[in-house]
Amino acid sequence: LGQRDKISVFGTDYDTPDGTCIRDYIHVTDLAKAHILALEALLSGKKKTAIYNLGNGLGYSVKEVIETCEKVTGRKATIEYTDRRPGDPARLVASSQKIYEELGWKAEYSLEEIIASAWKWHSRNTK
Repeated sequence: LGQRDKISVFGTDYDTPDGTCIRDYIHVTDLAKAHILALEALLSGKKKTAIYNLGNGLGYSVKEVIETCEKVTGRKATIEYTDRRPGDPARLVASSQKIYEELGWKAEYSLEEIIASAWKWHSRNTK
């Protein structure tokens, strides 16, 4: 919020609770911890190779993300509702079950914590 005049929301007629797309979000620290665990497993010989999906496994709608941004920043967003983008699925959420079972990793940060952290960084590092 504050970098653009408005936020575009592409589609409000999806088969989701509020009609907007649902996506999975992950904090950069959770992502880094997963990479470290995977690297340690490779270096120790515990794993030869592996592919993992990373996410919180919950998913949040575009509307929920915007509302959480408004709550965290104290700023009201100007929203432009537009048509769906071709090919956008209603829901994209990762299953991190495999990395949890094999390496004990799970996402720790909530959506509000992710946004608060990003807002804190943005506030300190942009003008």
